[in-house]
Amino acid sequence: YELNIAAGSSESIVLYLGTEREHATINQSERILKERIDETNQFYETVHPPKASSDERLIQRQALAGLLWSKQFYYIDIERWLDGDDPSCKPPLQRARIRNTHWRHLNSMRILSMPDKWEYPWFAAWDLAFHAVPLGLVDMDFAKEQISLLLFEQFQHPNGQIPSYEWEFSDLTPPVHAWATWRLFHLERVRTGKQDRDFLEKNFHKLMLNFTWWVNKVDAEGNNVFEGGFLGLDNITVLDRSEKLQDGIRLEQADATGWMGSFSLTMMRLALELAKEDPVYERLATKFFQHYIYIGAAIKNMGGQHMSLWSEEDGFFHDILRYPDGTCHTLNIRSLVGIIPLYAVERLELTWLESFPEFRKRLDWALKNKQDLLKNCCYPVQHKRGDSLVLSIFDEQQLMRLLKCVFDPDEFLSDFGIRSLSKVHAENPFRFGDSSVHYEPGESENKLKGGNSNWRGPVWFPTTFMIIESLKKLNKAYGPDFRVNTFANKQVTFDELAREIADRLIAIFTRNAAGIRPVFGNNAKFQNDPHWRDYILFYEYFNGDTGEGLGASHQTGWSGLVATLIDEWRR
Repeated sequence: YELNIAAGSSESIVLYLGTEREHATINQSERILKERIDETNQFYETVHPPKASSDERLIQRQALAGLLWSKQFYYIDIERWLDGDDPSCKPPLQRARIRNTHWRHLNSMRILSMPDKWEYPWFAAWDLAFHAVPLGLVDMDFAKEQISLLLFEQFQHPNGQIPSYEWEFSDLTPPVHAWATWRLFHLERVRTGKQDRDFLEKNFHKLMLNFTWWVNKVDAEGNNVFEGGFLGLDNITVLDRSEKLQDGIRLEQADATGWMGSFSLTMMRLALELAKEDPVYERLATKFFQHYIYIGAAIKNMGGQHMSLWSEEDGFFHDILRYPDGTCHTLNIRSLVGIIPLYAVERLELTWLESFPEFRKRLDWALKNKQDLLKNCCYPVQHKRGDSLVLSIFDEQQLMRLLKCVFDPDEFLSDFGIRSLSKVHAENPFRFGDSSVHYEPGESENKLKGGNSNWRGPVWFPTTFMIIESLKKLNKAYGPDFRVNTFANKQVTFDELAREIADRLIAIFTRNAAGIRPVFGNNAKFQNDPHWRDYILFYEYFNGDTGEGLGASHQTGWSGLVATLIDEWRR
C-alpha cells in the first residue's frame, strides 16, 4: 500500500484474515472493532476495584495490557546449541566451555511472560514470579502455568535449581516461586471459590526439590546462614556477588538467609493447606517449620559461634565476610540486604492449628524443648482475635528499630516507595578496599550485569511489594490494636504502614495536584502532549527522590505489580 498522507491528517488500512467469500466482512470493520472495544471495556470493568479513580483504572488497565502484550514464544534447545545442528559444520570448541554448559536438558517451545519485548526473547525466573501475580487478575490459567513451567523437567535442573535467565541459567536469583504459587492459589480461592489443589500439590513437590538444592548448595558451612551470591541485586554492595571470593573467604548474606527463611515459612504454609485433605503433609509442614527456626536462630548466632548478622549497635542486618581463620568483617551498608529478613514472617493461630494434631504436637514439643532456638524467631502474641505465634526473625524491639529507619525520609522512605539504599550513604559512603557504595537515586555510576541496573538508591517494585506483604502479615499477627511509632511520629498500625507504601508506589504513575505524572520526570512531551500524557510507561525501576522512571522504559514486567496494588488497596 502506497499512501500520500497530508500533514495533520490520517488514513486507515483495514485487513481481514479469512476466505475470499468472507471479504464482505471488511465493510463491517468499524462495527466489529467497536464491538471488540466495547467487550474489552466491559471486561476491565469487572477487573477494576470500586474505589479506584478513573486515572488509577487507566493505569491498572495499561499495566495489565503490557503484561499480556509481553507474552512471547521462547524457543531454545541448549543441547543442540552446544553440539551444533549441522554435522558438516561443527561449532567452535570454546562453545563447550561457555556458560550454560550444565543445562543441556533445558528445552523450550513455550509461550512465556517476558520482562520486555524490545530485544531477543528471554525469561527471567524471579521477574516471572512477580509477573504472574497481576496476570492472575486477568488470566489465572496462564499465570499458574507460568510458575509451573519453571518447575517442569525441561526447565528445572535435575538437581532442583530453577534456571535464572539465559544470560546465565546458574545465577542465583531469589526463591520466590513458592510465594507466587501460594499467592495465585489464594487469589483464585478468594475471587472464584475454586481451590486448585492439583496446582498447589504439583508445584509443592517440585519446590521441595528446589528447596533442597538451596540448602545443599548455598549453605556451605551447614550453619543455616546462606551465601547465595548474586540474588538479583546487581550492584548493591562493594563486591560482585556473582564472583566467587578468593582465598577461602565467604560472604555470609543477610538477604540470602532472609529469603530462605521466607521460603521455609511459605513451604510450611503450603504443606498445612495440603494437610487439610491429606494428613501426611503435616510432617512436611513440621520439616519446614524446623528449617525456619534453625535459620532464624542462626542469623543471630552464626553456627553457635556468637557472631550475628544483626547489629545491635545500629539496629540493622548486614552481610559479613568470614575469613578462613575464623575472623569476620561486617559490611556496614544500610541497604535492602538488611530489610529482606523482614520477608520471613508468618503467623500461626493456635485455634486454627487444632485441625492439624500431629503438627500441633510437634510444635508444642519444640516450644517446650527448643527455647534456645525459638526465642530468636517465634513469639507468642495475645489479642482479641485469639492467641497466636508470630514467626519472625525480628523480635518486637528489633522490628520497631528496623521500621523506624525504613520509614525515615532521610533513610529509606521516598515519596515514591522504599529506596534500595539508605540516603544516609549520600554523605557517608561505605568504603571497602578500592570500592565504595554511595546513594545514587537515579542511574548508577557503577556498571555491573549489563550496566543499567542500579540497587544503590532507586525504588524497585518487587522488593517494595514484599515489604507491603510482610506488613500485612504482621498486622494480622499482632492484631488491629497494635501501634507502631514510625511514620511522621504518629501511632499507626502495620496495615496503615502498608497502605502508605502502596499509595506512594501508585503515586509514581498518577497525576499529582499539578497535573504531573512523576514517572515521566521532566519530559515535557510525555507530561503535556495529549497524544502521549495518558500512555503510561512501566519502567524497570524509579528515581528514589523524584519517582522518574529509569532503566528499560517498556519493561512492564514486575512494575506491573502496580495493577495488584490498585486492586488490593482500592476495594
